[in-house]
Amino acid sequence: MRPGVPQPAAGPSVCPRHPDREAYVRCQRCGRPACPECQRPAAVGIQCVDCVREAARSTPSARTVFGGRATDGTPVVTYSIIAICAVVYLAQRASQSVTLDFAFAPFLGWSEPWRFVTAAFLHSPQTIFHILLNMFALWSLGQYLEPMLGRARFAALYLISGIGGQVGVTLLAGSPTVADVAAGGRGAWFGAVVGASGAIFGLFGALLVLNRHLGRSSTAMYATIAINAAFGFLYPGISWQAHLGGLVTGLACAGVIVAFRKQGVRRLVWAALLAVLAVVVGLAVAKYLTVPVDIRELTAG
Repeated sequence: MRPGVPQPAAGPSVCPRHPDREAYVRCQRCGRPACPECQRPAAVGIQCVDCVREAARSTPSARTVFGGRATDGTPVVTYSIIAICAVVYLAQRASQSVTLDFAFAPFLGWSEPWRFVTAAFLHSPQTIFHILLNMFALWSLGQYLEPMLGRARFAALYLISGIGGQVGVTLLAGSPTVADVAAGGRGAWFGAVVGASGAIFGLFGALLVLNRHLGRSSTAMYATIAINAAFGFLYPGISWQAHLGGLVTGLACAGVIVAFRKQGVRRLVWAALLAVLAVVVGLAVAKYLTVPVDIRELTAG
């Protein structure tokens, strides 16, 4: 190259992600060429999509006060549960078999354990007030708790509390004997229960624990808890035992969420929640093992 002799201008670079495209801009972070499709505006200059993704992976995500992943505040899980319950309720009104196939009764829990979960999405098809009251309570609680806990923790709290509600029914249903059944005695062991009330009482319990930890008052929620508790005594198929089981389970879940909220032990919260679930399931299994096999292994058919 001789000094003073003009050189031809360098041609445009080629985008490494799109070799068939010319790139006139380079990434401010890695220096590679980036075509218009691969350019992303940054605080200073332009970055390529690869650098933007790498920065997103390496940047710690925002967390709630209890260690959950922060969201935009929209209670997506709450709305989803409400939608599922509404669709299932319409199915219950359309076909009685939906309630029969998915409601919970202690005598069916051993042979058809999925009912421990499905019953939390059913409601009494005879009255619309059951689902309306439960969904209003869920909507009120979910708007407050879900952004505070994060979606995953809130969903786990709801499901584990729902299972805990059915376990409460099982533990408090007495101990039937073959002689009792032969004599025509049915009792609570053979009574079906439905409703999201157990799970919702779990949310109530969690609210009390979390508000206490934050130094906030829960006085405004006591009337709602009382109304929902009274509802279990006024309508058939809605069990105070499920309310109690869900409440105790929700208290336990909230306790471990608080205990493992800090960054150093945050990941242990899932093991702790699984431990709560294991205890709940273990109590149910222990109760079933005290029941005669002929009764324990009954089925809906």
